[in-house]
Amino acid sequence: MSNDASRSTSSVSSWVPRHRDQQWRTPRAHGAAREFHQTLEGYESTRIVDLPSLAKELGVGGVIAKDESSRLGLPSFKALGASWAVHRVVEGSDETLSLVTATDGNHGRAVAHFARMFGHRAEIYVPAGVREWAMVAIEDEGAQLIQLDKTYEVAVQRAAVAAAEQGRVLVQDAGWPGYTKIPQDIIDGYDTLFTEIDEQVADADLVIVPTGVGSLLHAALTHYRGAGTDTRVIAVQPEVAANLAPSFAADRPVIVQTGETLMAGLNTHTPSWLSWPIIRATLDGVAHVGDDAAVQAARDLAELGVDAGPCGGASLAGLRAAAASPGALEHLGLDETSTVVLLITEGTETNPLP
Repeated sequence: MSNDASRSTSSVSSWVPRHRDQQWRTPRAHGAAREFHQTLEGYESTRIVDLPSLAKELGVGGVIAKDESSRLGLPSFKALGASWAVHRVVEGSDETLSLVTATDGNHGRAVAHFARMFGHRAEIYVPAGVREWAMVAIEDEGAQLIQLDKTYEVAVQRAAVAAAEQGRVLVQDAGWPGYTKIPQDIIDGYDTLFTEIDEQVADADLVIVPTGVGSLLHAALTHYRGAGTDTRVIAVQPEVAANLAPSFAADRPVIVQTGETLMAGLNTHTPSWLSWPIIRATLDGVAHVGDDAAVQAARDLAELGVDAGPCGGASLAGLRAAAASPGALEHLGLDETSTVVLLITEGTETNPLP
């Protein structure tokens, strides 16, 4: 897609409702990842921020931001999945391992960070469009950086081939047939975030999840569906990287052409094969937002004391897109007594606002 086409959709927002399969059952995530995280230096539950002015704007009882701008010394929730997965990979190893992954920024930095922390090496593949300071942050963690003028999906393929051919370990946050254990560990690591929300918020009626390949969304759905709660969960994607709605229409994961977006961490061509079944069966809807809406939301959050990059701002932009769509609030069961949780998945440190 051309740059002009990308810019032309920068203000577009839309909403696609889903009706979940009420018969779908999934086991709850085990608590081992949370127990592990609690052993790490610097672990603490990330803060929540009550945003009454946004609740008034949107006609709900409460809007709460779950602020992931600082997590285990890194500026993103990705630290949770990467730390648990890397721990599981290197646990009991007497040799120095080389870990390989592809990233658009935060995941790769987190893998590099914990590889170094646990005494191992990391090799990180980055696609076109990753900002310079994100690459510098990865290199500052001691990783070898391989920059490609290709898409994220090609970077994943290159990383997988390199790992297989060179006897290294792939630590990727998306799964496919034959490669599920480590991606599932990453998903299980993210459950810590939702366990914290349970402890911090009395009753979350809706949780809004910025979504790329869908691993964090997978964790949210596993957590709430496994618990048997009626908490609704919706995804938010960039309008120029909306891979879920076409996949729903085709009833299978499809590959879409994407454009440029400031929401770099959400710019993926297809949902994860591993995460697709639970997303297909139990998601309550998906909102599509443009860069302008995400950036404005991030600026609004900043005025309220919440540090949000474009991906973090996508949560509020998605809530606004849904609220502006006829019938959406009714579909989600929201009224003046409802509590909405926005996942602010990154701060501005690695993805500054323009």
